[in-house]
Amino acid sequence: MHILIAFVAFLESSKYVLIALGSFFEGSAVMMATGLLWHTGVVSFWLAYAMLLAGDILSDMMWYFIGFFGGRPFFGKWGHLMGVTPEIFEKVERRFHRYHMRILIFSKLTMGLGLATVILSVAGMLRISFVRYFLINLIGGFIWVFSLMSIGYFFGNVLIYVPREFKIAIAIAIPILFLFAMRSLTKKLATLDW
Repeated sequence: MHILIAFVAFLESSKYVLIALGSFFEGSAVMMATGLLWHTGVVSFWLAYAMLLAGDILSDMMWYFIGFFGGRPFFGKWGHLMGVTPEIFEKVERRFHRYHMRILIFSKLTMGLGLATVILSVAGMLRISFVRYFLINLIGGFIWVFSLMSIGYFFGNVLIYVPREFKIAIAIAIPILFLFAMRSLTKKLATLDW
């Protein structure tokens, strides 16, 4: 019992650091769950929002630098195994440079839905301007984080009508179902010719 009390005290005292870490490693679900915590009064909106945004931006920067420092050598050595020939690489590079604003905005607004990490790494690999990359992701992050927090906040009203035994399961299920729906939409949008 003392261990459980100590664990709960640790979570309470570290909640904002844990929110930032959660946003870094698993953004979308953590953002919605944080909105639910905001709804119940467990966290302050502004501090939670700042921590989510910080974790999100740091994650975006990590993926950019992974692509920047490791992408070209990786595809130079192993690309042929995946069917990435120098011709295909050049074609992708031309299109990405031509449409990078649209691609990065699309990636940001569908974060966590299967395409974002690849696109963020490709931006680094193709040497998209870091300042432009950072600003697009920062602006998109403001919108994305607030949107997902709002979903968690407003779906928090649903929990009033759920029996106590099922509240945790519902709180976990709602973000997961939302993510599956968004992934399906992302796959459909990815087939469109940009």
